[in-house]
Amino acid sequence: MLRVNSTLREVLAEAVERMNDSRLEMVSIIGVDTAPDLRRATVYIDVLGTDHYEPALAALRGAARRLQGVIGAEVRMKYTPTLDFQIDPGISGGERMDAILRSLKEEENRDD
Repeated sequence: MLRVNSTLREVLAEAVERMNDSRLEMVSIIGVDTAPDLRRATVYIDVLGTDHYEPALAALRGAARRLQGVIGAEVRMKYTPTLDFQIDPGISGGERMDAILRSLKEEENRDD
């Protein structure tokens, strides 16, 4: 499954890069988690700038059928998985931790 996920991530990253949609300019495909039956795949993304998440997700969800077609053409699989796009939870968690650490450091500097 690791090899399938890695291959799908590479194919999708290249396909998204080639798409001519301004909402996808700052999108990175972080990872793919394919179901064991190969019928569904969750694609985790990150977008530069938190205000760009919703437009990027809308663009990807609108292009899901086209991206599935790219997978079908480039990857030999028993099934072409249905794609579900999600924001990578690790990225947002890291950003939250960074904001907390920054605020703690600012409080510490004010107390000095």
